[in-house]
Amino acid sequence: MSDVVFPRSPKEVMAGWAYLPRLVDKIRLHLAGRLHPDYQANFLHKGFDKLWFDRAGVHPEDLVDVVRRSLTDGEVCDWVLANVKKPDSDKALHREYLFQHGRDGDPALRERLEMRKQQSGLGHRADIQTFVDYIDADERRS
Repeated sequence: MSDVVFPRSPKEVMAGWAYLPRLVDKIRLHLAGRLHPDYQANFLHKGFDKLWFDRAGVHPEDLVDVVRRSLTDGEVCDWVLANVKKPDSDKALHREYLFQHGRDGDPALRERLEMRKQQSGLGHRADIQTFVDYIDADERRS
């Protein structure tokens, strides 16, 4: 991914939600016509994007509209705090799932993570234990 504008790390947190800042970045890049094709297959309706919407109980179109109308992360954060009424325990479960995905004992998932690492030239990296770790390494943050 050469001329890619990378969204923030999935480890970043907004309004208590891990991954939300990354999702906001992906939406902003999409609205600007700059979301790299590597991100488009899972955009909004698959993978960790869909997981956030499902856990938060938000329709993707609603968040896209909020991001479209906002200039700052603060405005998005205010909307999430006012409209996403989930207990902190739900946010913690979401964060725990994200940060364990690939390490959680599922052999097929572990195999997929190892395959992705090999495809990206990161097979030698023993520190990449989860898909969140993989994303950060693939996007050159670690």
